[in-house]
Amino acid sequence: MKISDIDGGKSFDWGKTSEDYAKYRDIYPDFFYEKILERGVGMKGQKILDIGTGTGVLPRNMYSHGASWIGTDVAENQIVQAKILAAQNGMDIEFYTCPAEKIDYPENTFDVITACQCIWYPDHKIVAPIFARILKPGCKFLILYMGWLPFESEVAGKSEEIILKYNPSWTGKGDTRKHVWVPDEYLEFFDITFQKEFDVNVSFTKEGWHGRMKACRGVGASMQEETLKLWEADHKKMLDEISGETLEIPHYISIAELTLKK
Repeated sequence: MKISDIDGGKSFDWGKTSEDYAKYRDIYPDFFYEKILERGVGMKGQKILDIGTGTGVLPRNMYSHGASWIGTDVAENQIVQAKILAAQNGMDIEFYTCPAEKIDYPENTFDVITACQCIWYPDHKIVAPIFARILKPGCKFLILYMGWLPFESEVAGKSEEIILKYNPSWTGKGDTRKHVWVPDEYLEFFDITFQKEFDVNVSFTKEGWHGRMKACRGVGASMQEETLKLWEADHKKMLDEISGETLEIPHYISIAELTLKK
């Protein structure tokens, strides 16, 4: 995948990091899911489409609340891992490989569409009318994001510096609290009915934080093997120099709820 305004147009492939993604990216705290439930999303009787599902983190963690989930992702290796993890936990979730631009369902199929950590990647001119067509009248498109705060965490800041040392074109650096992006293309079809940010600390072991950083776009999804080895050595050295085994990394959660216009 290449997008001109992401990482300077450098290609990235989530499939390259799927095993690490499956092991280290299931990191959202209970608070994250509570806020989704507060929006009335995930309930029994709902049919929900999760685009850019990755390894199915959102459907798997919300499965017990009773909704029927379908997850799609452009990276086949991500879907492979999603199916493995769902099967291991006896979850009946449909996962399949498909770019958001080619999703095809009848009108009024879904009660909710979710996009978690992936709103930057689709072609919204194509996707916005598709979502409007396959959602039931008055139903929701939920855009979700959780990011670390590098200016408030010395560890996160140092991790970013090491990524930039080996991948200077990475544009995922320097995050601050802000509304998750709602592309203008959706405003023709949807009203923004909720938008808010929440602070949360996320606990990691050193191994867990290393794995989480390795499974990000700027590292495992884009670095070549030799560069990745150099990054790993530097990042592990930095973590080894920190006392203790548990890291508390400040994050913020951002939610945008879009409701289909009547």
